[in-house]
Amino acid sequence: MSRSLRGLAISLAAFALSWSGCAKPQPEAEQGSSTSITVQLDWVAEPEHGGFYQAKAKGFFAAAGLDVTLIQGGPNAFPTQKVAAGQVQFAQADSTNTILAIGEGLPITKVAAVFQQNPSVLMLQAENPINSFEELDGKTIMARPEWAFLPYLKKKYAIDFQLIPFNFSVANFIADQNFIQQGFYIAEPFFIEQGGGQKPKFLYAWDAGFDSYVVLVANSAWAADHPEETRAFLAAYIRGWDDYLHGDPSPAHALMKQENSNNTDEFLAYSRQMIIDEKLVIGRGTDGGSAKIGQLEPGRMATQIEQLESLEILQPAGELEPAQVMTTAYLP
Repeated sequence: MSRSLRGLAISLAAFALSWSGCAKPQPEAEQGSSTSITVQLDWVAEPEHGGFYQAKAKGFFAAAGLDVTLIQGGPNAFPTQKVAAGQVQFAQADSTNTILAIGEGLPITKVAAVFQQNPSVLMLQAENPINSFEELDGKTIMARPEWAFLPYLKKKYAIDFQLIPFNFSVANFIADQNFIQQGFYIAEPFFIEQGGGQKPKFLYAWDAGFDSYVVLVANSAWAADHPEETRAFLAAYIRGWDDYLHGDPSPAHALMKQENSNNTDEFLAYSRQMIIDEKLVIGRGTDGGSAKIGQLEPGRMATQIEQLESLEILQPAGELEPAQVMTTAYLP
């Protein structure tokens, strides 16, 4: 399954570029009015998008002269491909997947971090005797086949495991104490506990040395043509995250509930608190804090590129440098 990653990237690149002839980035609004910006989210409206919704609800985008539309995502949102095709200006995505997309020639670039550490983990029930990556050898895991962490695990620990397709449900996990699955650990644990299960334990990708981001990607040409608008957008977004984490989150939560009727006050509070407790936005290191919000590090990006090349899912090796997949030029 791991070798299917390159084929997946190629097919999605073709999918995006087939749109490019008829879809152009939205033009700047008339002089004196707001600039229209559309953002494709990777998932439905939830606290992982807190910076966006707080900035929109509290008027941070509007104060910067921006009319921002947020489009909910889902299993088939194709956020990176929509940015490349010019259907939207920005999107939220996984940093390793966007490196693969850029390697295939998609005209996008990473402009900011959403989460300094990607919350995608392996979840296990508390009673499961497995406590290390090495012990996954021979087991069955439910996960997204395109998750680059899976072939990384197999190579680093010289193990093998069976993969079953991810079905976006925790029902099997609750029913089987030996079940192992990928999860976004700021969200799924809430539903597991609500479904009668115990809070799961996690194997964190970064503990294995696979330290990816969740990022914002931009249409490269649009950002280059609109540098001031891009800077204003990121500044308002970062302000939104700071306010959402350290202030009253109710404006963002009200908007999230309007867009996603499955949101409850209990879930929104739980997921936001997990983001805060785990320091996902502000960084878990000694340099973490509000000044870290949105920041990207070329060194970490270089490591991700090297890891993908070593797995032979980013080919040919040696062609991509951090400056080709990311920029800090628009960050405040």
